[in-house]
Amino acid sequence: MTQSLTAVALAPAAHEPGEPLNPKPGMHALSRFGVPLGLAGLGGAWSAARSSLGSPQWPEETLYGAATALWLVLTVLYVVRGLRRKGTFRSDLKHEVAGPFASFIPLVGILLSSHYSQYLPPWCDWLCVAFIAALAIVATQLLAHWIAGGVSMQSIHPGYLLPVVAGSFVASIGFSSIHAHDAAIATFGVGVFFWLVVGTVVTVRLMTGDALAPAAKTGLSAYLAAPATANIAWMVSHPGPTGTVQLGLTGVLAIMALLQVMLLPQYRQLPFSPAFWVFTFPVGATTNYAIRWLATTSIPGREIYAWTLLGLATAFTLTIATRTAMTAMARS
Repeated sequence: MTQSLTAVALAPAAHEPGEPLNPKPGMHALSRFGVPLGLAGLGGAWSAARSSLGSPQWPEETLYGAATALWLVLTVLYVVRGLRRKGTFRSDLKHEVAGPFASFIPLVGILLSSHYSQYLPPWCDWLCVAFIAALAIVATQLLAHWIAGGVSMQSIHPGYLLPVVAGSFVASIGFSSIHAHDAAIATFGVGVFFWLVVGTVVTVRLMTGDALAPAAKTGLSAYLAAPATANIAWMVSHPGPTGTVQLGLTGVLAIMALLQVMLLPQYRQLPFSPAFWVFTFPVGATTNYAIRWLATTSIPGREIYAWTLLGLATAFTLTIATRTAMTAMARS
């Protein structure tokens, strides 16, 4: 999300001294972690294709490798910036617009450690648990700030679903990857709770408040990220025949995917910006689940459908990456 999202905050809550909203244009430092998040999300889709469709391993490893490199570089840069100015992370965490994106740092860490646990089981398992703990700390800090009156209703946007909803479901996926089934179910329950609570607040704000600023409309894709990660989390923690819960979650994902289709005319009116990376993780996660789900069905041509979805998701992410690079070169 870009800093132009601050236009949403029509009635901002009071900020402590030294913690103002940053008015400078461009992507907020925390929002940039959406790039490795999107690459890891597509890597997960290719991982599902490798197990379900027999796809080659190199696209998956290339995507995870690129996500790892970017995540490490961005983390180092962010930490160095924080060392130069005391209270940077605390200030960013309380940012009315970009604050929820503080969860991206441990969120990407969970996805990467879950993937690499197949190669380095003991070390990556511990890393996965550490990143889940870090996500829990960041999410509860955000929640404490929100319920203590730290944000105004008008500043709330769909990105608020990411840390406590999609984040909890990704944590459940992480626990399943290290075979901690009970912990996976527990964190799934946390995600469902906040999906109902925070999702209701966000939806009420969107339905009764002022319209989102154009740059903030990309965040509406968070409505797709929540059911996509929920479906994956439930499926990996409950392997075997599709049950009632899985069918219900699939229905929710289907209607949210249809919602995104209905929003396409609004998305097409938006000028391209790096904020478009916010679309890539929901698209990758939805493709990931669609491939897994199709593999459990007897739908004629299911492999063709799976390959088509994977191809479209890959082309979409590559297009965003190409446009981002071209935009950066044009500005330099």
